[in-house]
Amino acid sequence: MDNKLAVIQLASIAQEARLDIFRLLVQAGFKGLPAGAVGEQLKIPASTLSFHLKELSHAGLVSSRQEGRFVYYTANYDVMNNLLAYLTENCCAGQVPCCSDSACNPNEKERQS
Repeated sequence: MDNKLAVIQLASIAQEARLDIFRLLVQAGFKGLPAGAVGEQLKIPASTLSFHLKELSHAGLVSSRQEGRFVYYTANYDVMNNLLAYLTENCCAGQVPCCSDSACNPNEKERQS
């Protein structure tokens, strides 16, 4: 990952409503949530929600799919994990006591699961 992509992704969640949306979608799992349910749970008007979801989609942090009349949004876990790995790739300057439980390496946690 390059710095430019990381900046785009971090900027997309550097706003309270978008961070709330992203966290809700992460918690929803792979099934995701319909846009209406996201708006209802977070009390965000539809037009505002659409703007925020567009920003998150542009950054690659969420994806959408049409199911009948509903649009479902899902967190993109691969992108999220790549961003976390990028942010923590040199965690604690490689000192084992600091990162002994793989706390700074989400990819390592994934391999242990």
